[in-house]
Amino acid sequence: MNKVTLKELFLAVCIISSLSACYTSKIYVVRHAERQDDSADTPLSEVGHQRAKALSDSLYTKGIDSIFVTKYQRTKHTAQPLAERLGKKSEIYDVKQTGSIVERLSKIKGKNVLVVGHSDTVLEIVKGLGTKPSIAKIEHNDYDNLFLVTVNKGLFGKKVTLKENTYGQKTLP
Repeated sequence: MNKVTLKELFLAVCIISSLSACYTSKIYVVRHAERQDDSADTPLSEVGHQRAKALSDSLYTKGIDSIFVTKYQRTKHTAQPLAERLGKKSEIYDVKQTGSIVERLSKIKGKNVLVVGHSDTVLEIVKGLGTKPSIAKIEHNDYDNLFLVTVNKGLFGKKVTLKENTYGQKTLP
């Protein structure tokens, strides 16, 4: 039996350490589903509840570890079907502090998360994570965007990519 030299042991420890620093995180960012009305803390409409279920169906098998919502009913109710299916509690972030949620998301390593935001914050979050969405604004009646930010950290650096999808029924123009 061969003896392992100190140099070989050191090399093995270095390789294992390097590999443990590698990770892939997937951050799904959506706007809340359709609102019942334009009041400040409106619940979801019936169509919105259907969209929330469609979101749950879309993300149920994606290994979601954490769910972030704002204090408003519409974001909580959008995430609720998925949270219940996964047995997870949603964490509240301050809608007025998108920099804070971006910073928090940037520290997540090797996890998959869902962030439910608002028409005026979703793109700000996606951009804050280092991507460039193809749209400049989410319109008032646009609810079906699903942004997937993938962060790959490897031995040779970090790569951030964006996939833009939709889910549920197509929103009407």
